[in-house]
Amino acid sequence: MKTTPAIWQSVMRGSLLTSMLLGLSMAAQAEELPAPIKAMEAKGLRIMGSFDAPAGLKGYAAEYQKQGLALYLTADGQHVLTGQLLDANGKDMTRAPLEQLVYKPMSAETWQDLQNTRWIQDGRTDAPRVLYMFTDANCPYCHQFWEMSRPWVASGKVQIRHILVGIIRADSKNKAATLLSAKDPVTALKDYEDSPSSQRAKSDAEVPAAIGKQLDANLALMSSLGLNATPSILYLDDNQILQAQRGVPGELTIDSVMGPQ
Repeated sequence: MKTTPAIWQSVMRGSLLTSMLLGLSMAAQAEELPAPIKAMEAKGLRIMGSFDAPAGLKGYAAEYQKQGLALYLTADGQHVLTGQLLDANGKDMTRAPLEQLVYKPMSAETWQDLQNTRWIQDGRTDAPRVLYMFTDANCPYCHQFWEMSRPWVASGKVQIRHILVGIIRADSKNKAATLLSAKDPVTALKDYEDSPSSQRAKSDAEVPAAIGKQLDANLALMSSLGLNATPSILYLDDNQILQAQRGVPGELTIDSVMGPQ
């Protein structure tokens, strides 16, 4: 099931780059935060920026434990309200500032973290849509998604970047290492997935230290995102907010994940 509205709802709820995160934080600090906002910062909130709010309030966008939180400073500058602000028609006045100031930067930062992992490419380099997928070589649901995704990959519309982890069986890490250390990992993964399970290549007996370190880093990133099973598929929605699909997408969610065929 896809997280709503973003992956950041579970560890989190969903960057520009790290420099932008620092820039937003520095900009908020440069305007000399009022005492109530500083008090919230002292409690562990990261103030990401400020925004206009109605009725004499001033809004501040904050991040706390990977979740966005709106703070509203009262006109006297002495009190702060937290939570959702609605207008007379019930419109959420909080979501847009949090998306712009918190979830977009967090999404871009995490997207960069995903890019920096060691992954195996499935699909054309110039595909307009890119997905990252935490994959275990022993995961039958990962294989199911491999087969399901063929029309999008074959048409050149989607590229899937497989971030290998070893969590399902004792030899999962060995199989991942075998694929990563192949002379041509792209072909090795394709041959592995296209072969009947009974005929798939055996894994190396040992995991090279360098590759083992990379696999450990992949698993650590997966865990930091609140993901604990494969397949876990990550993508950016139309608003550039990171979304997570846990498990094989169903008929109602496949187009959101993959885009139109």
